[in-house]
Amino acid sequence: MIGSPGRSTPRGEPLVPANIPFTRRGLLGSTAAAMGGLLLGPLPARSAASALAVPRRYTRAEWAARPPTKAANVLNRAPDHIVVHHTASANATDLSLEHAFALSRAIQNFHMATNGWEDTGQQLTISRGGHLMEGRNRSLAAIDAGDLVVGAQTLGHNDHTIGIENEGTYMTAQPTGALWDALVATCAWLCGVHGLDPHEAIVGHRDYNTTACPGDVLYARLPRLRDEVAGDLGLRRRAPEGPPPKPSGLPGPRFTFDHGPAV
Repeated sequence: MIGSPGRSTPRGEPLVPANIPFTRRGLLGSTAAAMGGLLLGPLPARSAASALAVPRRYTRAEWAARPPTKAANVLNRAPDHIVVHHTASANATDLSLEHAFALSRAIQNFHMATNGWEDTGQQLTISRGGHLMEGRNRSLAAIDAGDLVVGAQTLGHNDHTIGIENEGTYMTAQPTGALWDALVATCAWLCGVHGLDPHEAIVGHRDYNTTACPGDVLYARLPRLRDEVAGDLGLRRRAPEGPPPKPSGLPGPRFTFDHGPAV
């Protein structure tokens, strides 16, 4: 989802690293049991249980982000959809935290220097090593408050969606196990905080814009993602299904991002 200026953009089998203290559990098990395990509507926003689901997040200060040219706009409302992207960059074999930090700096540099944006476009980034990092400034504080930072990740829909950039290109390749587990954990956390139904809220970039993002392979795995997130939240999993209806309304490693239809 790192795309070209003036367009919406993307980003687009080790285990979860031990330093990510997220425990996969049924967070709302008692509520789901009371309803017979069925998800009958949105989850209650900001439930006490959701606070237990916070994965290890690396802040902008930790990955040494540049100052934005302008502070991000924060809306006093929750997002209604979680948009899955791929970075359309190389499928790196370096799964280290250092590489993940370099990735975040490279994305920010690309977005600011090439795209001319005020900061990184997406709110969250997950490396192939499973490291979850804050993207756009003020994003983590906004999520923790139940609010939304307006990003630059889904053209025409940045005022109601939150974007997750997943490192790599997933047209034919599979994501690493570490990235996948971190993506499930991140989506479960976001659904718990914002009271979202994972079966309705989790979409791909291509559901909104004309783009190949998040790649054919990762896009095809979105039904499984919704199902695993629902399971982590203690909700009944649905049978395999297609995507939901299209929503309406620095020195160091070199990173190359795609400007074309892959984003």
